[in-house]
Amino acid sequence: MFSKMNYLKTILISTAAAAAITACTSNDNAQLTVSGLNPAAFDSIIGNKPVKLYTLKNNNGMEACITNYGGRVVSLVVPDKDGKPTDVVLGFDNLKQYTDTLNSPSDYGSSVGRYANRINQGKITISGTEYQLKQNDGKHCLHGGGTTGWMNKVYDAEQIGDSILKLTIVAKDGENGFPGTVTATTTYKVTSDNTLDIVWEATTDKETIINQTNHNYYNLNGDLSQVGTDMVLYVNADNFTPSDDTFMTTGEIVSVEGTPMDFRTPHAVGDSINSEYAQVKNAGGYDHNYCLNTYKDGKGDDTAVCASLYSPKTGIFMEMFTNEPGVQVYSANFQGVGKEASIVRKHGLKYPQHVSVCLESQKYPDSPNKKDWVQPTLKPGEKYYSHAAYKFSIK
Repeated sequence: MFSKMNYLKTILISTAAAAAITACTSNDNAQLTVSGLNPAAFDSIIGNKPVKLYTLKNNNGMEACITNYGGRVVSLVVPDKDGKPTDVVLGFDNLKQYTDTLNSPSDYGSSVGRYANRINQGKITISGTEYQLKQNDGKHCLHGGGTTGWMNKVYDAEQIGDSILKLTIVAKDGENGFPGTVTATTTYKVTSDNTLDIVWEATTDKETIINQTNHNYYNLNGDLSQVGTDMVLYVNADNFTPSDDTFMTTGEIVSVEGTPMDFRTPHAVGDSINSEYAQVKNAGGYDHNYCLNTYKDGKGDDTAVCASLYSPKTGIFMEMFTNEPGVQVYSANFQGVGKEASIVRKHGLKYPQHVSVCLESQKYPDSPNKKDWVQPTLKPGEKYYSHAAYKFSIK
């Protein structure tokens, strides 16, 4: 990290860097974010579009730093039980690492589209027409095509005051095999009660599918270099959708009762993460879709807690709300494994396996090919709407 004197010199000689910092809501162009990020490290032009780091904040110690490259939350700061500002999400220090999809590929903090999670064999059929999507996860399509999906596209950005950022993307017909030109927005809002509120909306000119999510990796313990398996997880779900050895849903819906998948009573993630139970063992932890009890009769109740995460170390308590039928619980099983172990992230840290927990709102994985499940179809004249909120407090 630059010393403050060198950083000031850099600002004086770089108008581009100054512009990037102006994009962050700061009264001091030389000031780093509360999370310690240098906004100039995100200032660039990609595909003739400007990329910047935007800072959202409230008056209660919450700060969200978001780049319009992939609609990614780069850092998320909330106070711990002692009032200490604590960054609770994984990420990188600079844009270069996010764009280096060969050496440091990641979905950290991204706004995933056009379709979050996996689609079997990358095949879908819409109104009798079969479409072959990009196969980027073995034979499956994952997160809309991964490195060529929305997580690595530049969104148009509009910051509205100190607390709202609206990001817009236009995905062309045929992109990664998906039909229809889609105009989609992701709106991030930091509220006065320390909630990160996210709304996704979209329209299309041709029948298509859409299923967006946010891919924050949460570690509430205050040290992103250490495993997060002591965090206490709650998931308001009686059932989950099991997967095969390629992480593809089988089409079954199975009760969590009597299995390590049961988080209806809050307990530490690590209690069963090394279980011999086939679903946990095959995934190397948790990487499963839960069927939320908050979704009933074709409607999700986004005023009811669908999941929560708690750190006994910092006292930070996060409650999740969504209108979607499912949430993917992922325990960072591939972090710190193989090549991943050597990659340096924010503030020079290397992340170990099981460092964090992702809670991704969604339609069930591969739902276009499981017609009994809630469908992600979007037609011309309709408007896609999805909502997720993550509320932070001290417990």
